[in-house]
Amino acid sequence: MLLSVIVPVYNMAADDKLKWCLDSLVNQTVAGNDYEIIAVDDASTDGSFEIMQQYEAEYGAFFHAIRSTVNHHQGGAKNIGLSVAKGEWIGFIDADDWVTPDYYERLLKKAEETGADMVGCDYSMTPEHGWNIGVIDHNNDPAQTGVLDHEKYRQLVLEPGSLVVKIYKREIIFGDGSSPVFPEDIFYEDNAVANTWMLRAKHFEYIDEPLYFYYQHGNSTVHTLSMKNLEDRKTAGRLMLSEAKKYGYFDTYRDELEFKFTVLFYSNTLFSAMQCRPFLKGCYRFTADLGKEMKETFPDFQANAYYLEKLHPEERKLIAMQMKSQLHFYVYYRALWAYRDLKKMLKGSGNCQG
Repeated sequence: MLLSVIVPVYNMAADDKLKWCLDSLVNQTVAGNDYEIIAVDDASTDGSFEIMQQYEAEYGAFFHAIRSTVNHHQGGAKNIGLSVAKGEWIGFIDADDWVTPDYYERLLKKAEETGADMVGCDYSMTPEHGWNIGVIDHNNDPAQTGVLDHEKYRQLVLEPGSLVVKIYKREIIFGDGSSPVFPEDIFYEDNAVANTWMLRAKHFEYIDEPLYFYYQHGNSTVHTLSMKNLEDRKTAGRLMLSEAKKYGYFDTYRDELEFKFTVLFYSNTLFSAMQCRPFLKGCYRFTADLGKEMKETFPDFQANAYYLEKLHPEERKLIAMQMKSQLHFYVYYRALWAYRDLKKMLKGSGNCQG
């Protein structure tokens, strides 16, 4: 088997989201006998699994529908898929996204031509189903490609890009054979393993075209925040550092990891919590604890070169304020956003849930 594609599915039946994804997969130009689709339903409560069964009935030679009776989030569904995947290459796709008909053929051809063991491309961010190119996100950079050396690894650790917009030789994912591959029961599971995968690769190639369509809608994880999401960002950050220490690359890429942890664990989580509307219950204590753990984990993070270069000055100002006084930061930030809300005539809204 040449390629296994794993699709974690949870409540994607509405608005033909799942059908758009699966239609794009069953119509790939990769030969059916070289290719398997493994769709794993993560205990959906809608008709997602029934849709998957319809595809299995029609395309059973290469389409497999699996149902988990317990919801373990995308990490758990991906682990189930990996446990049965036979492909020499492994790919993933989110169940509300879709890809061009030649997506996998082109990635595999690039690998064959170059000897790469990891290949990616750009993606198009779009709010509607279709083939019109939306906002293009350059998932990686040509400077990261080729036979990998320390500088390229450093850049990939710093900015690995989305894991779903790539294919991997299976040894990159399975590594030392430890199981499960992904952490389960949390969101943002990719963040825990991305660096390890980048450092297992030997040769990375990249197609500078948007072959993957990333569907933007209000129910996606990135647009819906709750205390669970915020806590999971913290957990993913801790797991990212744990992975680095487990596999022996923490010291080599300490500066890169410190910056990534600062952004994932602290900066993004801090400002997401503070911007929630309605205000997040327990926000003061949550953000206070967040700042305390950040300071304990990387006491000198504000001197990190990437932090000084890449983080917006206004964010750095607010972070410095919180590091000095949680009370001062909290009161100032609330007042700042109350003023902004007033200027917008109270039109600001959010999807956060306490």
